[in-house]
Amino acid sequence: MPAPVFRFAPSPNGFLHLGHALSALLNFDMARATQGRLLLRIEDIDTTRCRPEFEAAILDDLVWLGVRWDGDVRRQSEHADDYQRVIDWLKTEDLVYPSFETRSDMARLVEHGHAGAAWPRDPDGAPLAPGRRRPWPLSVASPRPRREGALRLDMEQAIARTGALTFRETGAGPGGETGTITAKPEVWGDVILSRKHFPASYHVAVVLDDALQGVTHVVRGRDLFWATGIHRLLQALLGLQVPSYHHHRLVVDTAGRKLSKSTRATALRELRAQGVTPSDIRRLIEQA
Repeated sequence: MPAPVFRFAPSPNGFLHLGHALSALLNFDMARATQGRLLLRIEDIDTTRCRPEFEAAILDDLVWLGVRWDGDVRRQSEHADDYQRVIDWLKTEDLVYPSFETRSDMARLVEHGHAGAAWPRDPDGAPLAPGRRRPWPLSVASPRPRREGALRLDMEQAIARTGALTFRETGAGPGGETGTITAKPEVWGDVILSRKHFPASYHVAVVLDDALQGVTHVVRGRDLFWATGIHRLLQALLGLQVPSYHHHRLVVDTAGRKLSKSTRATALRELRAQGVTPSDIRRLIEQA
């Protein structure tokens, strides 16, 4: 039986914090415990926020933590052609369609309402697009000329093609979900799969990368549990292998919020400067 393959895949849009340390160390420990391999992938498709200095800091912090990876680092920005081939295939299958709405358009749509009720939202709280077969209400449709936009997945058509899907969860979802889980991609509506500044969204890139790199075990934060539904749908459409999933707890601040770069969570580099050791980091994340 082939050795298990794990991966740690940070985005270089800021410095690593304790939440990243938990995920990196858990992947590293699980890979070593199963005589498997740990790959490092830099998810840098957000060309407006990702910077070389952040990537350099990530590599330095991981080495300091004692996390060792196998093989070369894969950078998503270097593999746009791989993702474009997937998008092109989805186009030929009529599974994606152009979308031109802006955040202002979506705000007007939410204000317009949905048959007198609140506009439906995805698990992250963002309003769902009306969909390919449900045109925008004239009262909120933008009068501006159409320019280059995004591509959305026709969720209804995609699900009709794949049928019901499941995935194996060895960790736990937000509600304690574990074992064989029914995938629910429909809760995301017609998700964006390609944007004008890069040929693929996170969902396309992560699914294809996992398959190309032979990843067998995806270990990541519980905040991505429901996104697995989209990933299972894309795997089924593209005929890709399905890894086992393990969603781990999140490290939160004193207000109970997930640590993130956007909330300026204390970076590992700051803790290092204060004299904190890698062993201290392990104790901190165990206690968090």
